[in-house]
Amino acid sequence: MDELLAEPGREPLNPRRGDIVEGIVVHWSGSALIVDVGAKSEGVVHMEEMRSLTDTEREALKTGDPVHVFVTDSESEGGSLELSIDRARGEQGWHELQRRFDENEVFDARVTGSNKGGLLVNVEGVNAFVPLSQIVEITGDREQAIAQLSEYEGRTLRFKVIEINRRRNRVILSERAAVQEWRAEQKERLLDELQEGEIRTGRITSIRSFGVFVDLGGADGLAHLSELSWERDVDPETMFSIGQTIDVYITKIDKESKKIGLSVRRASPEQWDEVVGKFEVGDIVPSVVTKLVTFGAFARLEGPVEGLVHVSELADRRITHPREVVLENDVIPAKIVRIERDRHRLGLSLRQARTDAERLGWVFNHEGGIARMPDDVAERFGIAQEPAPEQPPEPEPSEDPSRGADEAQPQEAPQEPVRAVSAMQEALERAGVTEQDFGGER
Repeated sequence: MDELLAEPGREPLNPRRGDIVEGIVVHWSGSALIVDVGAKSEGVVHMEEMRSLTDTEREALKTGDPVHVFVTDSESEGGSLELSIDRARGEQGWHELQRRFDENEVFDARVTGSNKGGLLVNVEGVNAFVPLSQIVEITGDREQAIAQLSEYEGRTLRFKVIEINRRRNRVILSERAAVQEWRAEQKERLLDELQEGEIRTGRITSIRSFGVFVDLGGADGLAHLSELSWERDVDPETMFSIGQTIDVYITKIDKESKKIGLSVRRASPEQWDEVVGKFEVGDIVPSVVTKLVTFGAFARLEGPVEGLVHVSELADRRITHPREVVLENDVIPAKIVRIERDRHRLGLSLRQARTDAERLGWVFNHEGGIARMPDDVAERFGIAQEPAPEQPPEPEPSEDPSRGADEAQPQEAPQEPVRAVSAMQEALERAGVTEQDFGGER
């Protein structure tokens, strides 16, 4: 200090209460910081005036480091200046928080504590508050939520300023708003980056009765119930858990609606191969119609694996929509006409299965749909149907052995059409018309 004061033109500063000045660390005792601010005497920063510093930041302080301090008292009993790092950072912090609020900026900050209402966060020396409703992963009722707050202390989270009032010394932060904005930006990036058909690793964020939502790194995609497993009648809640990491197959990307379709089962194609391995082209398999589209009907096999019955393969007649023949949840006999192992697709046909299916006990209605199925198939799928009508008894053979087989048969109807054809042929011959005049055909 003497050497500095001895320099030509060097005059000691006279900082006053409320000033923010830059000083140099002279000594750090572990409980107080001695700082040279260029005044006649050095200043002291006590531990309670540097709470905005993390343990790591305090331990990193060393002689010669620059530091900004707020002058809290220029006339202490010991003659030294009373300084505060917290107040200095707070004054600068208010300006910084106002800027972040005005610019709608998302930033990271460390949680310093909690109370019954939410989290306490120190941002640039300013104490801010995060209400329970603005915390993303808080779950359960209020008592359960409060019990979870202590787990956040010391964690660094992403926040956004949603209210600032310097006069009332009030700053409200929101993790929820920050995450939503960040995820919106990430979703735009992912929609451009993702490709249909690729496999990505994601984290399950929500489990519903109709499927699971998977975070792919800033954007959620939906794996529908039908795309969770190659097996049938699965329960998402028993299969998965929140936070679980899984591989998913990208089935569809809709940039207009910003929706991403996912499949868990297609990310494990070996399971499909295992199920389909027991089927061959030509097999007739009872299947459940799962979805109708304009170009056909999707049907789930026993395995179950889904295949497509093209609209041209539903009936022998021309139809405009599959609902003219089948409805969702109908059980039909589907003939496997094509197995595309490389694309994991099955081609099915109801039309081609009809002849063989009728021999197996299936009954078709006049529209080409199913009127009745074999009893064992109905029992397997839990479908109640009326008992099959009794067949009329076959005629008993004649008891008179003297009557021949011809006599036992009923009299045939007169063959009038045959006689008519014969008469026409005689007339043509009389007219000189022969078979050659008709190309040799009768």
